[in-house]
Amino acid sequence: MAPTVALIRDTGAVIVVDPGMVPSPAAILSPLASLGLDANAVTDVVFSHHHPDHTLSAALFPDAAFHDHWAVYRHDLWQDCDAEGFSISPNVGLIRAPGHSAEDIATLAWTDRGLVVFTHAWWTAKGPAVDPYAVDPEALHRSRARILDFRPYLIVPGHGSAFAPSADTPL
Repeated sequence: MAPTVALIRDTGAVIVVDPGMVPSPAAILSPLASLGLDANAVTDVVFSHHHPDHTLSAALFPDAAFHDHWAVYRHDLWQDCDAEGFSISPNVGLIRAPGHSAEDIATLAWTDRGLVVFTHAWWTAKGPAVDPYAVDPEALHRSRARILDFRPYLIVPGHGSAFAPSADTPL
């Protein structure tokens, strides 16, 4: 299943989340071009975790800073930097959200309409309630509860359309 590739723009930052396995580079670059952006406009790339389906197209953005759970990478520089509490821009930050993998992070974007969370804590709006690939199901449950405690108005899951959390959202 293809990953959800997302674009966030905030105060000079152009952020792509999870540029993973897609049919061709055009699947990512054409939507950017329709917004007047090219690959060089992307300032930051966030990896929710290091599975290939979420990272494989990262090289499309040669000048971006790449963020994961423990560092920021740009060109040949590796800067140790815990994702927990890290701010990419004034309205976009990162938190740790382990469970699917031990290194999962979530991207939090504060908008005029409320908080949007980009995360692989859910594959889709329906879950699955039990992630069949989770390395730590209990940590995943805690991460889901933590994300919901932020009261996001929208969650963008790892492999599906954005959804508004509800009482039916799997923990």
